[in-house]
Amino acid sequence: MKYENIKVIGFDADDTLWVNETYFREAEHAFAQLLSAYETENKIDQELFKVEIDNLEAYGYGVKGFMLSMVEAALKLSNYDIATKNIENILDIGKAMLNKPVELLDGVEEVLQQLFGKYKLVLATKGDLLDQERKLQRSGLEKYFHHIEVLSDKKEANYQKLLSHLDLPPENFLMVGNSLKSDILPLVHIGANAVHVPFHTTWAHETVTEEDVNGKQYRTLGSLRELLKFV
Repeated sequence: MKYENIKVIGFDADDTLWVNETYFREAEHAFAQLLSAYETENKIDQELFKVEIDNLEAYGYGVKGFMLSMVEAALKLSNYDIATKNIENILDIGKAMLNKPVELLDGVEEVLQQLFGKYKLVLATKGDLLDQERKLQRSGLEKYFHHIEVLSDKKEANYQKLLSHLDLPPENFLMVGNSLKSDILPLVHIGANAVHVPFHTTWAHETVTEEDVNGKQYRTLGSLRELLKFV
């Protein structure tokens, strides 16, 4: 069954259009190796995650906030005894993330090419504005999007504000993304349409329970290419 009455299709960016979370896992491993003299990798991961979550309200999402959280976690884990050189090494881990090449996921440009002109396409992502703009420019995909929105968060109010800006009723909007928590459930709750395209790696903060999704109306696809069957 195809989606009807869709006028605008929104796409998440990180881990929907291009690889992102994989680089965070690599950075976390490098960070744990740097602090291996103080704790086990599992304990280091737990402390870093706790600091990240505590800092979300202040720093938001993205690599820069992650860098600051790594520094804070390192200070705590080392009992404020970490060498200055290792603080520099932590910053280098973050800078390396910012300079990663943009690796498009399979079928992304093909799908955007086929949808371009048939629908208004919107990029709706969260994270650091400068970093996301840089990745979009490097991706070569900017030409396909009618509107680009870097959101501070992806909750119902954020999407309602976006739809209001687009002057679009929820039933005319379809969101495509990899995160059930950020890209799917908020849209379902406001009466819009949503398609879930899972990525093999998910940040713990983005996980949901079976109870969260039970009875919710959305479609899950094995790949972005499958979207073309339904729009």
